Amino acid sequence: MELYLDTANVAEVERLARIFPLSGVTTNPSIIAAGSQPIWEVLPKLAQAIGPQGKLFAQVMRQDAQGMVEEAQRLVAHIPGIVVKIPVTSEGLVAIKRLKKIGIPTLGTTVYSAAQGLLAAMAGAEYIAPYVNRVDAQGGDAIRMIEELQSLLKQHVPGCKVLAASFKTPRQALDCLLAGCEAITLPLDIAQQFLAAPAVNAAIEKFEQDWYSTFGQNEL
Repeated sequence: MELYLDTANVAEVERLARIFPLSGVTTNPSIIAAGSQPIWEVLPKLAQAIGPQGKLFAQVMRQDAQGMVEEAQRLVAHIPGIVVKIPVTSEGLVAIKRLKKIGIPTLGTTVYSAAQGLLAAMAGAEYIAPYVNRVDAQGGDAIRMIEELQSLLKQHVPGCKVLAASFKTPRQALDCLLAGCEAITLPLDIAQQFLAAPAVNAAIEKFEQDWYSTFGQNEL
């Protein structure tokens, strides 16, 4: 299983990398824009924060296939090993096929259906990113869609992984993992909710109180 943070906040990535078994960081144009720092400045900092073993994802902005390929090449030249996010449109599929031929890894993003994800995988994407909460918000069933996509990939493109994205609750992320996702990317607030359990803190405090009342110190 691969666990990613969906953010461009370098300080938070550095902090949470100490805590979580992170595989890397995903970004998108909205995330980069929210940080108000140019992409060519923030990407190297994120790459340094996750270390040489981590994967970094960044998305192209052009909407035509040739433009996507050119921007992907620019991203790879700037950050070797980066995984380029390509929207799964008609032009996006053309770009994914071209990038596959020249050895640039891609993630098919903005995926709202199993069929859309399958096409991206067949075109050569290494990852597919279904938008879980957005699918549900539009009246769909994101978990069923992911189950269908997982089944299709297992049968027809076993080398491609689902990297589920767009979460509003930890439960959505856990349901994706139970549905067989091999990777998820979490916004900072959802990642931190994984550890936010008042009952845990209360139990630890009780242990300390009992120990201190008997031994007069809170260490072994």
